[in-house]
Amino acid sequence: MKSTPRILIIAGSDSGGGAGIQADIKTVTMLGGFATTAITAITAQNTLGVQAVHAVPADMVVKQIDSVLSDIGTDAIKIGMIGAAETANAVADRLANIGVPIVFDPVMVATSGAKLADAATVMAFRRLMALATVTTPNIPEVEALGGAEAIGRHGCHVVMKGGHSDGSVVVDRLLTPTGAELRRSEGKRFDTDDTHGTGCTFASALACGLGKGMTLEEGFEQAVRFVRLAILSAPGFGSGHGPIGHQEVTDFRDEDAFPIMSLNQVTVGASDYAASVAFYRALGLRLIVDSLESGYARFETPNDASFSIHITDNHGPGTTTVYFECADLDDRVGKLKASGVAFSHDPTDRPWLWREAELFDPFGNRILLYKAGENRLYPPWRVV
Repeated sequence: MKSTPRILIIAGSDSGGGAGIQADIKTVTMLGGFATTAITAITAQNTLGVQAVHAVPADMVVKQIDSVLSDIGTDAIKIGMIGAAETANAVADRLANIGVPIVFDPVMVATSGAKLADAATVMAFRRLMALATVTTPNIPEVEALGGAEAIGRHGCHVVMKGGHSDGSVVVDRLLTPTGAELRRSEGKRFDTDDTHGTGCTFASALACGLGKGMTLEEGFEQAVRFVRLAILSAPGFGSGHGPIGHQEVTDFRDEDAFPIMSLNQVTVGASDYAASVAFYRALGLRLIVDSLESGYARFETPNDASFSIHITDNHGPGTTTVYFECADLDDRVGKLKASGVAFSHDPTDRPWLWREAELFDPFGNRILLYKAGENRLYPPWRVV
């Protein structure tokens, strides 16, 4: 894996900061990459819509690309808003035989509904799809491009994003050029209008993964996780479709780059729920799970670690539970069992969407090895 992948972003600017180049740079930076840019258009834009668009001349777009590639180089390329058919063709000419992964996000309409590509530009997208490793359209864009099969005929993989679909579950799918499903992600749909920039963010997260050396499947999974956490972290700015919270996903784990076991949480026993909650809040911890009925409360510390209390009658061994997060949970448990470590239960899926394995240390303290996605910091019952 490359520690700092160089990601060249070819896209338009969003003055409101939620989408476009601004979202791309934030995403790549938060995922440990180094973002370079070739700006294709300048927009006057906010959460309510796009008020004006000024296209950058195609030759200037190519000069930006040349400037970056002749000195810094790149490990992957993300193409977003193109702006004009002439620019699409010029970019296609310049990137022919580039030799690095290309993620093409065929931006046609902003989240607010503003049109960002005319018919001639959409026609020119065919050349970019032919160059792309993977194309990442949303549902309306898939339809405008003739369907997933038509996109795949250009030789690229296709991500079918489900954000524009109906229902309580969002389904995102990674398809081969022939339409075979490589990966599928299903997640709870969030009840929010703060989704401005999700498409740009997804494509940039995927490009960053490919630039690091991830497989398409690994990059796809990283991109889905990052976008969902960023939606949950939306800052609530603006009066329309607000931006997502790239800057808040500070402890996002690249599980493929860091297949390690890390201390995540400690749970201690308690006998008086109200008194214990008040005590730890007075210490400065932030209450994020408040479940008097089950006798469980969870807190965040200032450095985003977590600490919990659980009502129990036991005041001896077993009162304390220590949680270790393991990206490679099932493999790790298998190796530990083969070496003679005894588990009280093997990795098991839990209702709170964690997968856990349980064992006990020599003193009798409970140890949980677990793997969790977005529900690590954002369980369904989170109160803050």
